[in-house]
Amino acid sequence: MQGTRVASRYAKSFIDLSTEQGVLEQAYSDMKSILSLCESNPDFVNFLKSPLIKTDKKQAVLKEIFEGKLNKVTDAYIQLITSKKREIYLAEIAFEFVNQYKEKKKILTAVITTAKGIDDVIRKEIMDIVKGTGNSEVVLQEKINTDIIGGFILRIGDKQVDASIARKLNTLKRSFKENPYIKEI
Repeated sequence: MQGTRVASRYAKSFIDLSTEQGVLEQAYSDMKSILSLCESNPDFVNFLKSPLIKTDKKQAVLKEIFEGKLNKVTDAYIQLITSKKREIYLAEIAFEFVNQYKEKKKILTAVITTAKGIDDVIRKEIMDIVKGTGNSEVVLQEKINTDIIGGFILRIGDKQVDASIARKLNTLKRSFKENPYIKEI
């Protein structure tokens, strides 16, 4: 999910507001819930982005979904966003809010992709290695992708270590194609 400039600005203003109100942690929890809902339910995002559905209907549905689940500041902020007809950006705002919160709190997200998953011993070793690279808190996300055959791909921010079997096989395949020892006729 990509953040837009509008979403970034709304997320920044909501971080400032929730910090000012002293509910930053609850707002973070709320936005993670909203982001999770948007990622798991594309129909919900399509509903928010639909120009055919009127804003008051969207407000009513949002109120029904989140009533009693969000703190007052988050609820009021969502109502403000919908009244300004910016509900189409709700998923992006939640995404940007989570990213900006992590940046503010110096929380790194490490994503490890493996073919079968990892056990607790390997998970602990990876966390120790990643924590050793900086003085930030680390959140580890695990993904499974059978296409990598074996090994792992570790991504931390904009850095990536690709130690997968699939990459090594592709490198070997390219080196065979570029064999300088065979004379072309």
